[in-house]
Amino acid sequence: MNAIAKFTPASIKHTLVVASIALVGTFTTTTTWAQALSLSDSILPQQSGQQSGQGAGAQEQVEDTPRADWRSGTYGPVSLPQQNPDELPPFGANLFTGGFRGAMGDGLNPDYRIKPGDQVTVRAWGAFEFDRVLPVDAQGNIFIPGSGPLNVEGQSSQQVDNSVRSAITSVYPDNVEVYTNLQGVQPVAVYVTGYVENPGRYAGTPNDSLLYFLDQAGGIDQDLGSYRQVRVVRNDTTVATVDLYDFLLNGSIARPQFQDGDTIVVEERGPAIAVGGDVHREHRYELIGNQLSGAELVNLARLKSGVSHVLLRGDRDDGPIAQYFPIDLFAGQIIRSGDEVLFSADQRSETIVVEVEGSYYGPSRYALPRDARLSELLDAIAVPENMTAVESISIRRESVKEQQAQSLEDSLRRLETTYLGAPSNTNEEASIRIQEAELIQDFIARASELEPSGRLVVAHDGRISDIRLQDGDVVTIPEISDSMLISGEVLVPQAAVYRPGMSVIDYIEGAGGFTERADDDHILIVRQNGAVENAYNVNLRPGDEILVMPAAPTHNLQLASTITQILYQVAVATKVAIDL
Repeated sequence: MNAIAKFTPASIKHTLVVASIALVGTFTTTTTWAQALSLSDSILPQQSGQQSGQGAGAQEQVEDTPRADWRSGTYGPVSLPQQNPDELPPFGANLFTGGFRGAMGDGLNPDYRIKPGDQVTVRAWGAFEFDRVLPVDAQGNIFIPGSGPLNVEGQSSQQVDNSVRSAITSVYPDNVEVYTNLQGVQPVAVYVTGYVENPGRYAGTPNDSLLYFLDQAGGIDQDLGSYRQVRVVRNDTTVATVDLYDFLLNGSIARPQFQDGDTIVVEERGPAIAVGGDVHREHRYELIGNQLSGAELVNLARLKSGVSHVLLRGDRDDGPIAQYFPIDLFAGQIIRSGDEVLFSADQRSETIVVEVEGSYYGPSRYALPRDARLSELLDAIAVPENMTAVESISIRRESVKEQQAQSLEDSLRRLETTYLGAPSNTNEEASIRIQEAELIQDFIARASELEPSGRLVVAHDGRISDIRLQDGDVVTIPEISDSMLISGEVLVPQAAVYRPGMSVIDYIEGAGGFTERADDDHILIVRQNGAVENAYNVNLRPGDEILVMPAAPTHNLQLASTITQILYQVAVATKVAIDL
């Protein structure tokens, strides 16, 4: 009986029941959930249980704001911002950061086609001895002694080998071995123009990639250039048209063999759409033509998991449209130039996840019905007997943390605006204000680095508010403590054993007394449940923290008052007495 206690101060009857809650998400309501656990006693102290059962009037006393931020997990955003397609980077904007210009090819791949100016090594031994590097002349021929000119222009290296072998063996049919190798290729100069960053004439080899020449020109103009219409022009004729989306998505790209004087032309960007929301990359996507299907866009955008809906905004002949589709119906929709498409994970789960920390038995995370309340969770948790501070339960909530951080930021901004921009009437006043400005700036910098705890006080005067839980809540069930923590502006911050009858001043004197910066009129008591109270006329309890606040080092009464208020705000949100 002394190992596990039912979580209620009034009764210790039940043993570990936490396993029963593991599949609580299968219950449709908190009522059936509680009945399934066969809970006959309330987790809350008797007063709190009565309060929660008094009907609507009692519920009005429950502070249940702010609501959870449903944008976590599978919850979609409440609203999606409108964005201009021209403000998004184009799909493929990072293509020319990979160093194509530093990887010049040698042109010696099996598909390379011989052209005038190239050099071919020919070796023969046996009945006919020959070893020479033969240039390809202007007519595309190489000259083999004893065989005469041999045309190799336009042939691959394998075809050249076969041609040379046939030419030599036709004269020396017996006991002759032949070896050929493409010694080098004629460099080419290619013009790169159109919508690129640095149009010009760039050197390379015939088999260098189109990306190599584009990268030398600084890449495609992100505002005006097309990633889908890149032409290779030779003698006023387009010999290849490259769609870089094929390379970005599938790794495939046309590999035209360049000739000296070729021109790469990047056309003007075509129609585009803006894609944002729950996608891995928000981009401006260029269209081939003026439209594409929803299925084609999904393939381009690479959606995040959990996407359930699509918002389509744009203009049509009969006026602006704004339509919201389930993802399975979006595939058949037609997307047109100028449209904005926003994907979102917008399905609301009926289950929330709550974490428990502190002194308890069982798992640390629970899947609960969406409308579950604190009492229902606590009634299903077993705790060590005579070791748990039931009256000091608290909740850490992300939305409260965000509000505390925003409130502190607003206070610091007002302080900075009010006192750093105030004029000075005399030189003496100006000197004082300079000193105060340095003080304020240092104080603001250090206060801005503090992170609020997001602690929500739910226990007060032996009662626990039966609030509705929110997704991501962390319920703290503290262990009974025998110590007191003395911190802030004391000479030796320390933990001391709680002794009944000792006063706040007694503990402070035991910690060496006040520092010179201490404000002995402002001493706070931080309870285990997160509540903060003034130290005077407060009965100390085990587990309390005595927090001695610093005094504002200024003779400006208004400034001192403002800084003192912020110091209190910091102490409540972070349990830290920041030193000025």
